[in-house]
Amino acid sequence: MTHLKARTVAALIALVATPAASWAQGTMSPDERRNMDLVNEWGRLVIEAAQVAAADKYMAPDYIQHNPMIETGRDAFVKDFGRRPPREPRAEMTPAPVVEFAKGPYALWVFEREAKDQNGVVYEFNSFDLFRLENGKVAEHWGGRPAFRPALVPGQPAPDAVVQGVGPKPIKPGNSPAEQQNEDIANQLFRNILQYGHVELAQQVMAPGYVQHNPNVATGRRAFVEFFGKTRTPEPLRTEWKDEPELTITSGNIVLYMFKRFSVDPSNPSQVYKWNWFDMVRVDGGLVREHWDSAVKISPPATVPMPAGFGEYR
Repeated sequence: MTHLKARTVAALIALVATPAASWAQGTMSPDERRNMDLVNEWGRLVIEAAQVAAADKYMAPDYIQHNPMIETGRDAFVKDFGRRPPREPRAEMTPAPVVEFAKGPYALWVFEREAKDQNGVVYEFNSFDLFRLENGKVAEHWGGRPAFRPALVPGQPAPDAVVQGVGPKPIKPGNSPAEQQNEDIANQLFRNILQYGHVELAQQVMAPGYVQHNPNVATGRRAFVEFFGKTRTPEPLRTEWKDEPELTITSGNIVLYMFKRFSVDPSNPSQVYKWNWFDMVRVDGGLVREHWDSAVKISPPATVPMPAGFGEYR
């Protein structure tokens, strides 16, 4: 995606981040724990400390990149991240993810970030990075967000559009019975309430003190109902999704959804690129109690692009 690549290096260092304590969810198997440890070590050494000479130890040669800001392939990754001088790695990733877990072949980071709104007031939002591992190496990545306010293409792109960044649909890992119960509860929130507009169901699946990390919506169930009740018109409920997640991963009491989004490339309007949005909730005691997503208040000025994802390390 060479027409987007020029923004990459600036996007890697553009954001001010707030350190936060890391915490994992779910019970990871020994293999999943090894995957998480490998991804965290790769993050410290290769991404954060720019020691790209070690990239082949952690990354597959045919590494697939879904972030539209960065070219696909390990060689392209090394070229982009090698623009920064290497330094001594820290003992821990800084900032640390606020949520991390490994499930099946996947490993997830969710970070808490800071940005300024149009009035210069600092607010917090979240970014995500999802990795697929294969044969002990990072083989695929989704995450980040456009470096500008995207012009969304409704639904699927036009048949004659040149679409970039589309690959095979990722495979959903299996759930334990308890995890499936948590996922079923989360599905009611995202499918029945948000997609089909039945905000009256919120009392059945959401805790009154529901914690909201979307900077545009106040915390609490009542605030959620008031906000989305103004924009949702109830439709007949169906078992299928109106906007099906590209991937759903449930680890213990955390349910992650990754959705496809398509936007027009501002530097080449004849082309459409794919990027990913995430929603994530914590389910405890049969109720959704906390939510994170990709939402920001506004795009920063064009000269200060948004981060490219896992590359926002300084």
